[in-house]
Amino acid sequence: MGQSKYPADTLITSSKITIIKKIGLLPISIWQRISYNSNYFNCQFYPSCSNYGASAINQFGIIHGSIIATERITRCNPFAIYYHTELNFPFKEDDGRLIDPIIYDRNLESKKSPILATTLSFIPGAGRFYAGRKLDGLMGLWTVYLTTSSAYYANKNKNPILGPFFLGIAGVTYFGEVYGGWRANKYYKKVKKNKI
Repeated sequence: MGQSKYPADTLITSSKITIIKKIGLLPISIWQRISYNSNYFNCQFYPSCSNYGASAINQFGIIHGSIIATERITRCNPFAIYYHTELNFPFKEDDGRLIDPIIYDRNLESKKSPILATTLSFIPGAGRFYAGRKLDGLMGLWTVYLTTSSAYYANKNKNPILGPFFLGIAGVTYFGEVYGGWRANKYYKKVKKNKI
C-alpha cells in the first residue's frame, strides 16, 4: 500500500501498528484532514505538530507519545521562532519551517539541571521559566489551566462524556508540561558564550 495523503493514515492502515496506537492516531488523522486542506493551519515546525505527534505515539506508545505531542503543541506558539533563532537551530531549506525533531542528537552543557526543571514543573510553567523560556512557561501554564478548568466545569455539570474526556486531556497536558520542563533544559538551553 502506498503513502496516503494524510501521513497518520499510513500508520493507521499499517499491520505493524497495535490497535491501541491506532486509537491514539485517529484524532491526528481527523485533524490532518482539516489542516492539510486549509492554509490557515500551516504548522511552523518541521515535522508538523500532527506528524510529530503521530511519530511520538508510534515510537513511544499512546500515553508517553501523547505527553510528548502535547508538549510540542504548547511550544507551537508565536514565540517559537524567537527561541529557535536565539539558539541558532536549523530551518528547513525548502519552506523555512523550524526543524524540531522528537529527539535531538546534541548534548548541550549548562549549569541548569533537567532534573530540577522536572521537579519545578509540577507547578506548570516553572520548569520552562527555570530554563529561560519564560514565554513558553506562560503558554504551558495557560494550557494546563485551560484543560483543567474545562475538566472541572464538565465534571461540575455532571457531564458523563465530557467530564472524563477533559480530565484525561488535562492529565496528559499536565504531564506534557512536566516533560516540557525537562526537555527545555535538556535540548533548548541557552549556552553562555565564552568571552575572549
